Amino acid sequence: MVHPALEPILRAAHDAPVAHPSTVSIADRRLRYLQVSAQSRHDVEPVESVTDLRLALDGRDLAARLYVPNRDEGKALIVYFHGGGFVVGDLDSHDGLCRRISADTRMRLLAVDYRLAPEHPFPAAVDDAVDTVRAVARQIERFDAPDARLIVMGDSAGATLAAVACALTKDEHLGVVAQVLIYPTLGPELFTDSAHAYATGHLLELDHLRYDYAQYLGDWSDHTDPRVCPLMFPDLAGAPAAVVVVAQFDPLRDEGVAYAGLLEHFGVGVELLEAEGMVHGFLRLGASVPEALSITDDLAEHMHRYVEEASA
Repeated sequence: MVHPALEPILRAAHDAPVAHPSTVSIADRRLRYLQVSAQSRHDVEPVESVTDLRLALDGRDLAARLYVPNRDEGKALIVYFHGGGFVVGDLDSHDGLCRRISADTRMRLLAVDYRLAPEHPFPAAVDDAVDTVRAVARQIERFDAPDARLIVMGDSAGATLAAVACALTKDEHLGVVAQVLIYPTLGPELFTDSAHAYATGHLLELDHLRYDYAQYLGDWSDHTDPRVCPLMFPDLAGAPAAVVVVAQFDPLRDEGVAYAGLLEHFGVGVELLEAEGMVHGFLRLGASVPEALSITDDLAEHMHRYVEEASA
């Protein structure tokens, strides 16, 4: 059963459905996404400091935001990629969630404003994610203690970028000890049982996601490319340990479960966490559904364990 606190949210979405993205300008979509994020934002979690900065990558630089918690244990730096279907979302849309994660994990968090489609189609976002992980690993003392480990994390589309970045850099000894994938979207071929069961009426509308994938991929037609669909990676041995979070009523649930299984198949340690009664994007609904945030305690526990095991 869907969590009771979500029922009025789902009813409101049913009564006033979001226009199909093909009928709305990208600028208006991004503004609306930011407005909805502000409305659903839970109380701002106190952190010691928040600093906007720039990441210099090869041929471009990206905006980023560094969160330092009040109880900074200095053991690991989280590199975070936001969700938004590869076309919307930014540092502000996920500010509340990033504050919460930093405070709950007692780790510094670096949120990254990667390039979005359709202005920057695939593989721009993937290149940004991979190059960011490499650049941050080389300059770790700029963001955290020199011996701090890295955790690569993201939600939805950002989780895909996190998974791809970890897979493509798994043999580079960058100090990445964990990947945290929150309700990841793992490719445009949406044919799982959960996709069929929850395709509409559960906040994430699959026809909207398919449209966003078309915007993201542009002229790229190879859906078997592992950078598009991480489930197609032929070998994930040596990838960082993973925490995969799925929601019970998310059309993407089965994809997340399948990726956790693929990682296990290649000998990667995996913790699969299922949020019962929840829908896609539940972590950003803390203002209306406080219980949605309880899973961050489990996330923090697993993340600290992976850091400690890597440091032993």
